[in-house]
Amino acid sequence: MMALGGIIGAGLFVGSGAVIHTAGALAPVAYAVGGLILLLVMRMLAEMAAARPSVGSFSDYARLALGNGAGFIIGWTYWYFWVVVVAFEAIAGAKIIGGFLSGIPLWVISAAVMGVMSALNLLSVRGFGEAEFWFAAVKVVAIVVFLAIALAGLFGVLPGQRVHELAIGVGALTPAGAAGVLSAITVVVFSYFGAEIVTVAAAEATDPVAAVTRAAGTVVWRVVIFYVGSISLIVLLVPYGAIKAGESPFVTLLDRLGIPGAALAMQAVVLTAVLSVLNAGIYTASRMLFALTARGEAPRVLARTTTRGTPIGAILLSTVAGWVAVAVAYLAPEAVFAFLLNAAGSVALVIYAAIVVSQLRLRRHIEQEGGAMPVKMWGHPYLSWFTLVLLVAIAVGMLILPDAREQLGLGLIAPVGIALIYLVRRLFGLRTAPRSAPQQATVTSVEG
Repeated sequence: MMALGGIIGAGLFVGSGAVIHTAGALAPVAYAVGGLILLLVMRMLAEMAAARPSVGSFSDYARLALGNGAGFIIGWTYWYFWVVVVAFEAIAGAKIIGGFLSGIPLWVISAAVMGVMSALNLLSVRGFGEAEFWFAAVKVVAIVVFLAIALAGLFGVLPGQRVHELAIGVGALTPAGAAGVLSAITVVVFSYFGAEIVTVAAAEATDPVAAVTRAAGTVVWRVVIFYVGSISLIVLLVPYGAIKAGESPFVTLLDRLGIPGAALAMQAVVLTAVLSVLNAGIYTASRMLFALTARGEAPRVLARTTTRGTPIGAILLSTVAGWVAVAVAYLAPEAVFAFLLNAAGSVALVIYAAIVVSQLRLRRHIEQEGGAMPVKMWGHPYLSWFTLVLLVAIAVGMLILPDAREQLGLGLIAPVGIALIYLVRRLFGLRTAPRSAPQQATVTSVEG
Protein backbone atom coordinates (compact mmCIF):
# COMPACT_ATOMS: atom_id res chain seq x y z
CA MET A 1 0.00 0.00 0.00
CA MET A 2 2.94 2.33 0.57
CA ALA A 3 4.05 1.72 -3.01
CA LEU A 4 0.49 2.13 -4.24
CA GLY A 5 -0.19 5.45 -2.53
CA GLY A 6 3.36 6.74 -2.29
CA ILE A 7 3.18 8.98 -5.34
CA ILE A 8 -0.42 10.11 -4.86
CA GLY A 9 -0.09 13.38 -2.98
CA ALA A 10 -0.86 17.07 -3.08
CA GLY A 11 1.48 17.23 -6.08
CA LEU A 12 -1.21 15.39 -8.06
CA PHE A 13 -4.36 16.87 -6.54
CA VAL A 14 -3.15 20.50 -6.48
CA GLY A 15 0.28 20.71 -8.14
CA SER A 16 -1.11 19.33 -11.40
CA GLY A 17 -2.89 22.66 -11.83
CA ALA A 18 0.47 24.37 -12.33
CA VAL A 19 1.52 21.67 -14.81
CA ILE A 20 -1.65 22.03 -16.90
CA HIS A 21 -1.45 25.83 -16.68
CA THR A 22 2.10 25.68 -18.10
CA ALA A 23 1.98 22.73 -20.50
CA GLY A 24 -1.66 23.05 -21.56
CA ALA A 25 -3.19 20.05 -23.29
CA LEU A 26 0.26 18.45 -23.50
CA ALA A 27 0.35 18.04 -19.72
CA PRO A 28 -0.19 14.25 -20.07
CA VAL A 29 3.01 14.17 -22.16
CA ALA A 30 4.93 15.83 -19.32
CA TYR A 31 3.52 13.28 -16.88
CA ALA A 32 4.34 10.42 -19.25
CA VAL A 33 7.98 11.57 -19.62
CA GLY A 34 8.30 12.01 -15.87
CA GLY A 35 6.69 8.61 -15.38
CA LEU A 36 9.19 6.98 -17.74
CA ILE A 37 12.05 8.45 -15.70
CA LEU A 38 10.44 7.23 -12.48
CA LEU A 39 9.88 3.74 -13.91
CA LEU A 40 13.52 3.33 -14.96
CA VAL A 41 14.94 4.84 -11.76
CA MET A 42 12.74 2.63 -9.58
CA ARG A 43 13.86 -0.46 -11.48
CA MET A 44 17.49 0.50 -10.90
CA LEU A 45 16.77 1.07 -7.22
CA ALA A 46 14.99 -2.28 -7.03
CA GLU A 47 18.06 -3.99 -8.48
CA MET A 48 20.40 -2.42 -5.90
CA ALA A 49 17.98 -2.74 -2.97
CA ALA A 50 17.35 -6.44 -3.67
CA ALA A 51 21.08 -7.14 -3.86
CA ARG A 52 22.04 -4.90 -0.92
CA PRO A 53 19.07 -4.06 1.39
CA SER A 54 19.95 -0.95 3.42
CA VAL A 55 18.15 1.75 5.38
CA GLY A 56 20.62 4.19 3.77
CA SER A 57 19.34 3.04 0.35
CA PHE A 58 20.75 5.16 -2.49
CA SER A 59 23.01 7.07 -0.08
CA ASP A 60 24.82 3.82 0.71
CA TYR A 61 24.79 2.80 -2.95
CA ALA A 62 26.35 6.14 -3.94
CA ARG A 63 28.96 5.63 -1.22
CA LEU A 64 29.87 2.16 -2.44
CA ALA A 65 29.91 3.14 -6.11
CA LEU A 66 31.32 6.67 -6.01
CA GLY A 67 33.04 7.07 -2.63
CA ASN A 68 32.33 8.43 0.83
CA GLY A 69 31.93 11.99 -0.43
CA ALA A 70 29.05 11.03 -2.71
CA GLY A 71 27.33 9.12 0.09
CA PHE A 72 27.69 12.08 2.44
CA ILE A 73 26.32 14.60 -0.08
CA ILE A 74 23.40 12.46 -1.25
CA GLY A 75 22.44 11.38 2.26
CA TRP A 76 22.41 14.87 3.78
CA THR A 77 20.78 16.41 0.69
CA TYR A 78 17.95 13.91 0.91
CA TRP A 79 17.57 14.53 4.65
CA TYR A 80 17.48 18.30 4.04
CA PHE A 81 14.85 17.87 1.34
CA TRP A 82 12.48 15.90 3.57
CA VAL A 83 12.91 18.16 6.59
CA VAL A 84 11.84 21.14 4.47
CA VAL A 85 8.96 19.13 3.00
CA VAL A 86 7.84 18.13 6.51
CA ALA A 87 7.63 21.79 7.50
CA PHE A 88 5.83 22.73 4.31
CA GLU A 89 3.29 19.93 4.66
CA ALA A 90 2.69 20.83 8.33
CA ILE A 91 1.81 24.38 7.31
CA ALA A 92 -0.32 23.17 4.36
CA GLY A 93 -2.22 20.74 6.59
CA ALA A 94 -2.73 23.44 9.22
CA LYS A 95 -4.23 25.77 6.62
CA ILE A 96 -6.76 23.14 5.55
CA ILE A 97 -7.71 22.27 9.14
CA GLY A 98 -7.82 25.99 10.01
CA GLY A 99 -10.60 26.40 7.45
CA PHE A 100 -12.81 24.27 9.67
CA LEU A 101 -11.48 25.56 13.03
CA SER A 102 -11.60 29.32 12.75
CA GLY A 103 -9.99 31.35 15.51
CA ILE A 104 -7.14 28.94 16.26
CA PRO A 105 -3.70 30.31 15.27
CA LEU A 106 -2.00 28.57 12.37
CA TRP A 107 1.13 27.75 14.40
CA VAL A 108 -0.95 25.96 17.06
CA ILE A 109 -2.54 23.67 14.47
CA SER A 110 0.86 23.10 12.82
CA ALA A 111 2.29 22.15 16.21
CA ALA A 112 -0.53 19.68 16.82
CA VAL A 113 -0.12 18.10 13.39
CA MET A 114 3.65 17.78 13.84
CA GLY A 115 3.16 16.33 17.31
CA VAL A 116 0.75 13.62 16.20
CA MET A 117 2.86 12.54 13.23
CA SER A 118 6.04 12.54 15.32
CA ALA A 119 4.34 10.38 17.96
CA LEU A 120 3.31 7.86 15.31
CA ASN A 121 6.90 7.54 14.15
CA LEU A 122 8.28 7.35 17.69
CA LEU A 123 5.86 4.59 18.58
CA SER A 124 7.37 2.05 16.19
CA VAL A 125 7.96 1.47 12.51
CA ARG A 126 4.70 -0.49 12.67
CA GLY A 127 2.88 2.71 13.70
CA PHE A 128 4.29 4.51 10.69
CA GLY A 129 3.35 1.64 8.36
CA GLU A 130 -0.17 1.33 9.75
CA ALA A 131 -0.86 5.06 9.31
CA GLU A 132 0.61 5.05 5.81
CA PHE A 133 -1.55 2.07 4.87
CA TRP A 134 -4.78 3.91 5.70
CA PHE A 135 -3.61 7.18 4.15
CA ALA A 136 -2.82 5.30 0.95
CA ALA A 137 -6.19 3.56 1.01
CA VAL A 138 -8.07 6.87 1.18
CA LYS A 139 -6.03 8.36 -1.68
CA VAL A 140 -6.44 5.32 -3.92
CA VAL A 141 -10.21 5.21 -3.37
CA ALA A 142 -10.44 8.95 -4.10
CA ILE A 143 -8.57 8.55 -7.40
CA VAL A 144 -10.68 5.56 -8.47
CA VAL A 145 -13.92 7.44 -7.72
CA PHE A 146 -12.66 10.49 -9.61
CA LEU A 147 -11.72 8.41 -12.66
CA ALA A 148 -15.15 6.76 -12.66
CA ILE A 149 -16.95 10.14 -12.49
CA ALA A 150 -14.70 11.69 -15.16
CA LEU A 151 -15.25 8.77 -17.53
CA ALA A 152 -18.99 8.97 -16.95
CA GLY A 153 -18.83 12.67 -17.74
CA LEU A 154 -16.80 12.03 -20.87
CA PHE A 155 -19.42 9.64 -22.24
CA GLY A 156 -22.36 11.69 -20.97
CA VAL A 157 -23.86 9.04 -18.71
CA LEU A 158 -24.15 11.17 -15.58
CA PRO A 159 -27.79 11.80 -14.52
CA GLY A 160 -29.29 14.65 -16.54
CA GLN A 161 -26.14 15.16 -18.60
CA ARG A 162 -25.67 15.12 -22.34
CA VAL A 163 -22.49 13.94 -24.05
CA HIS A 164 -19.77 16.33 -22.95
CA GLU A 165 -17.99 18.40 -25.58
CA LEU A 166 -14.27 17.79 -25.61
CA ALA A 167 -12.24 20.75 -24.40
CA ILE A 168 -9.33 20.22 -26.82
CA GLY A 169 -9.78 22.13 -30.06
CA VAL A 170 -7.70 22.48 -33.20
CA GLY A 171 -5.69 25.39 -31.82
CA ALA A 172 -2.40 25.37 -29.95
CA LEU A 173 -2.01 22.46 -27.59
CA THR A 174 0.18 24.33 -25.14
CA PRO A 175 0.42 28.05 -24.29
CA ALA A 176 4.22 28.07 -23.96
CA GLY A 177 5.29 25.52 -26.57
CA ALA A 178 8.06 23.00 -25.92
CA ALA A 179 9.53 25.29 -23.24
CA GLY A 180 6.30 25.01 -21.28
CA VAL A 181 6.38 21.21 -21.42
CA LEU A 182 10.02 21.15 -20.28
CA SER A 183 9.29 23.52 -17.41
CA ALA A 184 6.32 21.36 -16.43
CA ILE A 185 8.45 18.21 -16.38
CA THR A 186 10.46 19.54 -13.41
CA VAL A 187 7.23 19.99 -11.43
CA VAL A 188 6.16 16.50 -12.50
CA VAL A 189 9.45 14.99 -11.29
CA PHE A 190 8.80 16.61 -7.91
CA SER A 191 5.25 15.19 -7.90
CA TYR A 192 6.62 11.68 -8.41
CA PHE A 193 9.42 12.13 -5.89
CA GLY A 194 8.77 9.99 -2.83
CA ALA A 195 8.19 6.67 -4.58
CA GLU A 196 11.80 5.81 -3.73
CA ILE A 197 10.84 5.71 -0.03
CA VAL A 198 9.77 2.09 -0.45
CA THR A 199 13.40 1.04 -0.98
CA VAL A 200 14.27 2.62 2.37
CA ALA A 201 11.32 0.96 4.11
CA ALA A 202 11.96 -2.38 2.40
CA ALA A 203 15.16 -2.78 4.43
CA GLU A 204 12.97 -3.01 7.55
CA ALA A 205 10.57 -5.53 6.01
CA THR A 206 10.61 -9.24 6.83
CA ASP A 207 11.49 -10.10 3.20
CA PRO A 208 13.29 -7.08 1.63
CA VAL A 209 13.73 -8.66 -1.80
CA ALA A 210 10.06 -9.56 -2.22
CA ALA A 211 8.94 -6.21 -0.79
CA VAL A 212 11.04 -4.04 -3.09
CA THR A 213 10.26 -6.21 -6.14
CA ARG A 214 6.50 -5.84 -5.63
CA ALA A 215 6.83 -2.12 -4.98
CA ALA A 216 8.84 -1.41 -8.12
CA GLY A 217 6.57 -3.65 -10.17
CA THR A 218 3.50 -1.52 -9.53
CA VAL A 219 5.07 1.71 -10.83
CA VAL A 220 3.96 1.28 -14.45
CA TRP A 221 0.22 0.97 -13.94
CA ARG A 222 0.21 3.48 -11.07
CA VAL A 223 1.70 6.14 -13.33
CA VAL A 224 -0.44 5.27 -16.36
CA ILE A 225 -3.76 5.07 -14.51
CA PHE A 226 -3.44 7.52 -11.64
CA TYR A 227 -1.41 10.31 -13.23
CA VAL A 228 -1.54 10.12 -17.03
CA GLY A 229 -5.11 8.80 -16.96
CA SER A 230 -6.57 11.41 -14.61
CA ILE A 231 -4.68 14.34 -16.20
CA SER A 232 -5.73 13.20 -19.71
CA LEU A 233 -9.39 13.20 -18.65
CA ILE A 234 -9.03 16.67 -17.12
CA VAL A 235 -7.51 18.24 -20.27
CA LEU A 236 -10.10 16.48 -22.40
CA LEU A 237 -13.00 17.95 -20.42
CA VAL A 238 -11.68 21.30 -19.14
CA PRO A 239 -10.09 24.02 -21.32
CA TYR A 240 -6.59 24.49 -19.97
CA GLY A 241 -7.16 28.24 -19.86
CA ALA A 242 -9.75 27.63 -17.13
CA ILE A 243 -7.22 25.89 -14.88
CA LYS A 244 -5.07 28.11 -12.69
CA ALA A 245 -1.85 27.34 -10.85
CA GLY A 246 -2.48 26.80 -7.14
CA GLU A 247 -6.01 25.52 -7.69
CA SER A 248 -7.01 21.87 -7.92
CA PRO A 249 -7.99 20.89 -11.49
CA PHE A 250 -9.80 17.92 -9.94
CA VAL A 251 -12.20 20.29 -8.18
CA THR A 252 -12.55 22.34 -11.39
CA LEU A 253 -13.60 19.28 -13.38
CA LEU A 254 -15.99 17.97 -10.72
CA ASP A 255 -17.63 21.40 -10.45
CA ARG A 256 -17.90 21.54 -14.24
CA LEU A 257 -19.68 18.18 -14.19
CA GLY A 258 -22.05 19.45 -11.51
CA ILE A 259 -20.91 17.12 -8.73
CA PRO A 260 -22.14 18.60 -5.40
CA GLY A 261 -19.69 19.01 -2.54
CA ALA A 262 -16.69 18.43 -4.81
CA ALA A 263 -14.55 21.15 -3.22
CA LEU A 264 -15.22 19.94 0.33
CA ALA A 265 -14.54 16.31 -0.53
CA MET A 266 -11.31 17.21 -2.30
CA GLN A 267 -10.16 19.23 0.71
CA ALA A 268 -10.47 16.10 2.83
CA VAL A 269 -8.52 14.08 0.27
CA VAL A 270 -5.79 16.72 0.00
CA LEU A 271 -5.52 16.80 3.81
CA THR A 272 -5.05 13.03 3.79
CA ALA A 273 -2.35 13.38 1.14
CA VAL A 274 -0.60 16.10 3.17
CA LEU A 275 -0.62 14.01 6.35
CA SER A 276 0.66 11.03 4.38
CA VAL A 277 3.63 13.00 3.02
CA LEU A 278 4.30 14.46 6.48
CA ASN A 279 4.27 10.98 8.02
CA ALA A 280 6.55 9.58 5.32
CA GLY A 281 8.82 12.64 5.49
CA ILE A 282 9.56 12.18 9.20
CA TYR A 283 10.17 8.47 8.66
CA THR A 284 12.46 8.93 5.66
CA ALA A 285 14.47 11.81 7.12
CA SER A 286 15.05 9.90 10.37
CA ARG A 287 16.14 6.69 8.60
CA MET A 288 18.54 8.53 6.33
CA LEU A 289 19.99 10.32 9.38
CA PHE A 290 20.22 6.99 11.22
CA ALA A 291 22.16 5.52 8.31
CA LEU A 292 24.55 8.51 8.28
CA THR A 293 25.45 7.87 11.93
CA ALA A 294 26.72 4.42 11.01
CA ARG A 295 29.32 6.09 8.80
CA GLY A 296 30.40 8.68 11.37
CA GLU A 297 28.78 11.44 9.33
CA ALA A 298 26.27 12.43 12.04
CA PRO A 299 26.55 12.54 15.86
CA ARG A 300 26.65 9.07 17.42
CA VAL A 301 23.86 9.97 19.85
CA LEU A 302 21.47 9.85 16.90
CA ALA A 303 22.08 6.10 16.59
CA ARG A 304 20.18 5.48 19.84
CA THR A 305 17.14 3.22 19.40
CA THR A 306 14.24 2.23 21.62
CA THR A 307 13.60 -1.35 22.76
CA ARG A 308 11.41 -1.70 19.66
CA GLY A 309 14.29 -0.70 17.41
CA THR A 310 12.94 2.77 16.59
CA PRO A 311 15.78 5.30 16.02
CA ILE A 312 14.54 7.83 18.57
CA GLY A 313 17.49 10.20 18.29
CA ALA A 314 17.24 10.52 14.51
CA ILE A 315 13.46 11.03 14.67
CA LEU A 316 13.73 13.74 17.33
CA LEU A 317 16.42 15.71 15.47
CA SER A 318 14.47 15.49 12.20
CA THR A 319 11.39 16.67 14.07
CA VAL A 320 13.27 19.54 15.77
CA ALA A 321 14.64 20.66 12.41
CA GLY A 322 11.08 20.48 11.12
CA TRP A 323 9.91 22.68 14.00
CA VAL A 324 12.52 25.30 13.11
CA ALA A 325 11.42 25.21 9.47
CA VAL A 326 7.78 25.53 10.58
CA ALA A 327 8.69 28.69 12.51
CA VAL A 328 10.39 30.13 9.42
CA ALA A 329 7.45 29.12 7.26
CA TYR A 330 5.08 30.78 9.71
CA LEU A 331 7.03 34.05 9.57
CA ALA A 332 7.36 34.05 5.78
CA PRO A 333 4.99 31.42 4.32
CA GLU A 334 4.99 32.74 0.76
CA ALA A 335 8.79 32.85 0.59
CA VAL A 336 9.10 29.28 1.91
CA PHE A 337 6.47 27.99 -0.52
CA ALA A 338 8.18 29.64 -3.51
CA PHE A 339 11.59 28.32 -2.45
CA LEU A 340 10.35 24.76 -2.02
CA LEU A 341 8.44 24.74 -5.29
CA ASN A 342 11.44 26.08 -7.23
CA ALA A 343 14.14 24.02 -5.54
CA ALA A 344 12.49 20.63 -5.06
CA GLY A 345 12.34 19.53 -8.68
CA SER A 346 16.05 20.16 -9.18
CA VAL A 347 16.94 18.28 -5.99
CA ALA A 348 15.00 15.31 -7.36
CA LEU A 349 17.04 15.45 -10.59
CA VAL A 350 20.29 15.40 -8.57
CA ILE A 351 19.15 12.39 -6.52
CA TYR A 352 17.94 10.51 -9.60
CA ALA A 353 21.20 11.15 -11.47
CA ALA A 354 23.16 9.82 -8.49
CA ILE A 355 20.99 6.69 -8.45
CA VAL A 356 21.64 6.03 -12.15
CA VAL A 357 25.42 6.46 -11.88
CA SER A 358 25.49 4.32 -8.74
CA GLN A 359 23.57 1.52 -10.47
CA LEU A 360 25.93 1.52 -13.46
CA ARG A 361 28.98 1.12 -11.24
CA LEU A 362 27.45 -1.09 -8.54
CA ARG A 363 26.06 -3.57 -11.08
CA ARG A 364 29.54 -4.09 -12.49
CA HIS A 365 30.98 -4.37 -8.97
CA ILE A 366 28.46 -7.05 -7.90
CA GLU A 367 28.88 -9.05 -11.10
CA GLN A 368 32.68 -9.02 -10.74
CA GLU A 369 32.31 -10.38 -7.21
CA GLY A 370 29.89 -13.06 -8.45
CA GLY A 371 27.11 -11.75 -6.19
CA ALA A 372 23.44 -12.66 -6.60
CA MET A 373 21.16 -10.33 -8.58
CA PRO A 374 17.55 -11.18 -7.56
CA VAL A 375 16.24 -8.24 -9.62
CA LYS A 376 17.90 -6.93 -12.78
CA MET A 377 17.61 -3.62 -14.60
CA TRP A 378 16.04 -3.98 -18.05
CA GLY A 379 18.29 -3.48 -21.08
CA HIS A 380 21.38 -2.86 -18.95
CA PRO A 381 23.42 -0.74 -19.52
CA TYR A 382 21.61 0.95 -22.41
CA LEU A 383 18.43 1.98 -20.59
CA SER A 384 20.50 3.19 -17.65
CA TRP A 385 22.54 5.45 -19.92
CA PHE A 386 19.36 6.57 -21.67
CA THR A 387 17.91 7.63 -18.31
CA LEU A 388 21.05 9.58 -17.45
CA VAL A 389 21.02 11.34 -20.84
CA LEU A 390 17.34 12.22 -20.31
CA LEU A 391 18.10 13.73 -16.89
CA VAL A 392 21.04 15.72 -18.24
CA ALA A 393 18.91 16.95 -21.16
CA ILE A 394 16.28 18.24 -18.72
CA ALA A 395 18.97 20.00 -16.66
CA VAL A 396 20.46 21.61 -19.79
CA GLY A 397 17.01 22.71 -20.88
CA MET A 398 16.45 24.29 -17.46
CA LEU A 399 19.77 26.09 -17.79
CA ILE A 400 18.74 27.55 -21.15
CA LEU A 401 15.22 28.63 -20.19
CA PRO A 402 15.21 31.86 -18.10
CA ASP A 403 12.28 30.82 -15.88
CA ALA A 404 13.67 27.34 -15.24
CA ARG A 405 17.21 28.61 -14.64
CA GLU A 406 16.20 29.90 -11.21
CA GLN A 407 14.76 26.50 -10.30
CA LEU A 408 18.03 24.79 -11.24
CA GLY A 409 20.11 27.27 -9.26
CA LEU A 410 18.01 26.99 -6.10
CA GLY A 411 18.02 23.22 -6.34
CA LEU A 412 21.84 23.15 -6.35
CA ILE A 413 22.20 25.24 -3.17
CA ALA A 414 21.84 22.28 -0.81
CA PRO A 415 24.14 19.78 -2.63
CA VAL A 416 26.85 22.42 -3.16
CA GLY A 417 26.63 23.63 0.46
CA ILE A 418 26.80 20.04 1.79
CA ALA A 419 29.77 19.31 -0.50
CA LEU A 420 31.60 22.28 1.04
CA ILE A 421 30.83 20.93 4.53
CA TYR A 422 32.30 17.57 3.51
CA LEU A 423 35.48 19.26 2.28
CA VAL A 424 35.79 21.16 5.57
CA ARG A 425 35.38 17.88 7.47
CA ARG A 426 38.17 16.34 5.43
CA LEU A 427 40.34 19.40 5.99
CA PHE A 428 40.04 18.99 9.76
CA GLY A 429 40.62 15.25 9.59
CA LEU A 430 37.03 14.14 10.29
CA ARG A 431 36.86 10.89 8.33
CA THR A 432 33.90 8.67 7.65
CA ALA A 433 33.86 4.95 8.30
CA PRO A 434 35.63 2.79 5.70
CA ARG A 435 33.62 2.21 2.57
CA SER A 436 32.01 -1.23 2.33
CA ALA A 437 28.97 -2.92 0.89
CA PRO A 438 25.77 -1.65 2.51
CA GLN A 439 24.19 -4.02 4.94
CA GLN A 440 20.59 -4.63 5.90
CA ALA A 441 19.08 -2.30 8.47
CA THR A 442 19.93 -2.78 12.13
CA VAL A 443 16.64 -1.30 13.27
CA THR A 444 13.93 -3.78 14.13
CA SER A 445 12.10 -5.36 11.19
CA VAL A 446 8.38 -4.96 10.73
CA GLU A 447 6.48 -7.81 12.32
CA GLY A 448 3.74 -9.56 10.39
